[in-house]
Amino acid sequence: LTPDYTALASEGSEDILIRNAWFGPPGTVSPLHYDQYSNVLVQVVGSKYIRLYSPEQTPNLYPHDEPNSNSSRVAVEEPDPVAFSSFIGAPYTECILSAGQCLFIPEGHWHYVRSIETSLSVSFWWK
Repeated sequence: LTPDYTALASEGSEDILIRNAWFGPPGTVSPLHYDQYSNVLVQVVGSKYIRLYSPEQTPNLYPHDEPNSNSSRVAVEEPDPVAFSSFIGAPYTECILSAGQCLFIPEGHWHYVRSIETSLSVSFWWK
């Protein structure tokens, strides 16, 4: 039984709720990409460096062709300034997500994630 105020998806609805756990050693990278769902990323153990880009920056982020168009071709922390010149000036927001903190990532927002130390996170995606 789940109280109504904690449910993201109600019984009988077409709402989607997906939970994922992410575990890895220091230096584990999730390349720059966006998801088709809104996300609350909860940091349980360790910390992660996160960089966020607005969907308006998509042309500057050099997406792959279909079917991987939600992923960037750029190595975020070591971009090639000649091949990806527009990426260099693309504005972004960055943060360190530490144990006990969470971050809301809206649907369609680009994000790059790197574990700073051994890390466990849980994502709650919904639509």
